[in-house]
Amino acid sequence: MAEAMPEQEKEPPKIEFPCDYPIKVLGRQCEEFESVVIEIIERHAPGIDLSRINVKSSRKGTFTSMTVFITATGQPQLEALHGDLMASGLVQMVI
Repeated sequence: MAEAMPEQEKEPPKIEFPCDYPIKVLGRQCEEFESVVIEIIERHAPGIDLSRINVKSSRKGTFTSMTVFITATGQPQLEALHGDLMASGLVQMVI
């Protein structure tokens, strides 16, 4: 009987690039949040479909979340996008 691999040794699922990939961005509610997030994402994944962007405000209006679908081309693109979003000073989390 084969032993199961310990949880920490399992590899994450592989993503086949290019693919349609959702990016969820969370930050404090402010006037420029949406435009800054879109500008950063557009820089890394040109041609996003603006009609597929979903924006939600938290119950008390303190936070905004945006889900944007991009065409992901590889891990380096996703890492650079994450870094630029976090460096904006407006984003608190990228999922």
